[in-house]
Amino acid sequence: MARKAKTWAEKMNAPEPHIELTDKPFAGIPAGTRMLISSPRELAAWLRDHVPSGHTITVPALRLALAEARGAQAACPLTTSIFLRIAAEAAWDEIDAGAKLSAVTPFWRAVDPKSELARKLRCGPDWIAHQRDTEAA
Repeated sequence: MARKAKTWAEKMNAPEPHIELTDKPFAGIPAGTRMLISSPRELAAWLRDHVPSGHTITVPALRLALAEARGAQAACPLTTSIFLRIAAEAAWDEIDAGAKLSAVTPFWRAVDPKSELARKLRCGPDWIAHQRDTEAA
């Protein structure tokens, strides 16, 4: 019997953040680096608490900020991108259900509208660009 796919909200409940010591180079991160494996919830909370309306953050800057907050030297680029998508899609589900933008994770402040991630999201790059422009005004 096939398992039912998890919802984006269920995916937000990933394991707690933890730090791993890299044993070999990974995605530009040298061996021996204390690397944070964050979580969708931690990432979402950090965006809500640290990136105000009208401001944006790049994914590399977000990774560095998350790592520093946990005492790590780097954050995993792969899982950070996955967790950002999970947080974005969960927020989009909330928006579809009628939530106000002020009540959801402001993923558009970290997702570049020209990025591959923006093209994957259900909201699409045009909505992200529009939201960024609206907040900047």
